[in-house]
Amino acid sequence: MRQIILDTETTGLDPQSHRLIEVAGLEMVNRKLTGRHLHLYIHPQRDIDPDAQRVHGISLDMLEGKPVFKAVAGEIADFLRDAELIIHNAAFDVGFLDMEFGRLGMPKLDTVVSKVTDTVAMARKLYPGQKVNLDALCNRLGVDKTKRVLHGALIDCELLAEVYLGMTRGQFSLDVKSADDGKDGGQALGQFKRPVNMSFKVIT
Repeated sequence: MRQIILDTETTGLDPQSHRLIEVAGLEMVNRKLTGRHLHLYIHPQRDIDPDAQRVHGISLDMLEGKPVFKAVAGEIADFLRDAELIIHNAAFDVGFLDMEFGRLGMPKLDTVVSKVTDTVAMARKLYPGQKVNLDALCNRLGVDKTKRVLHGALIDCELLAEVYLGMTRGQFSLDVKSADDGKDGGQALGQFKRPVNMSFKVIT
């Protein structure tokens, strides 16, 4: 089973008027990270809301010279194709990706991926009445989040991978294995660094 732990950062909260600026995904096959990942910074062709910048720390100056979404849309779709997406608060990320794809006349995610699993909905069922943000879940499940000073798509994917495995089977071993030969492959998890309406059912 191929899964992608996915996260995005944006210029603001409304996909109608705001844009994606960072997309990250970690590939997991049979509950093991393969070392294959996608990590892109994207120029939004608009300003970044101050409130959003305070959360993720990405300024427009940092995105100077980065590709616009049109230049990387195919790469993103190909990476996600036929996978199950594991997303924390899936409606937000899917809403932005669908809007960006739609501007280019490309299909929505429901025709690209096999399904979407929302870990917020999963956590609400497991821990009713308790906080279900990523920080709270890391604390509850004993996931080390000391690297997370600001929100960032790649570091949040790393943390969400551990949280997801912890919520679904209590598994915290994220050995990076090559999907085809079982040998160590790619970068180890700790080596990664960073400088709404949906037409399909989100699995809860």
